[in-house]
Amino acid sequence: MRAWGKTDIGKVRTENQDTYFIELDAQGNTVCVVCDGMGGAKGGAVASAIAASSFAEEVRSRLPGGERDAEFLKALARDACERANSDVYERSLASPEYSGMGTTLVAAVASGRRMVITNIGDSRAYLITSGGIERLTRDHSLVEDMMIQGDITAEQARRHPSRNLITRAVGVDKETECDVYYREMNPGEHILLCSDGLTNMVEEQEMLYEVLHGGDKSLACERLVEIANSRGGRDNITVVLLEI
Repeated sequence: MRAWGKTDIGKVRTENQDTYFIELDAQGNTVCVVCDGMGGAKGGAVASAIAASSFAEEVRSRLPGGERDAEFLKALARDACERANSDVYERSLASPEYSGMGTTLVAAVASGRRMVITNIGDSRAYLITSGGIERLTRDHSLVEDMMIQGDITAEQARRHPSRNLITRAVGVDKETECDVYYREMNPGEHILLCSDGLTNMVEEQEMLYEVLHGGDKSLACERLVEIANSRGGRDNITVVLLEI
């Protein structure tokens, strides 16, 4: 496996509150995380950094060794989300300046070709193959709920004024719930993790093109960030690309 990442402040924000983490070990184990923080002052940046670090530490402490089965990986992803939520929540209680802070989280955990994707909030995971691009995660957001209920179309959701209102987050409450998805990957397939600073500015087919046809694979994340910034860069932008 190979992985690359890029985070950028964008063209409007005064602070980058996104965080990403990538680790691949010699045994074929992988953890990649993207978090998009929220909170006043530096709260969002602190929340995203804690969540990414805590998630990764929980995975790292229990994943080394031989290949693990699907049920182990699913349970590990849930436990890592619980730890990330608890660590952010406890930090918010300990410091008044961080009260109410939180973050989204999307992560990929792999053991060999077995892959688990987990998410909380509206940061996303996509599967990219020679056959196309598929969103693997469901946003935990107001507009996603409206779209599922048939109240608005996907195109309306993309431009809805409340599109940034999320219904789940890491660290805002004592407990939260993550979604977990499992699949077995094939050589040549890709997982793309990103914050909404990318998805609000870049179309899925553009993501597909840049990963498969845009040139040097190691620079795909940079190219996607450049596209988002060329269209105004209204938010922090973070992209992680994992190639099987």
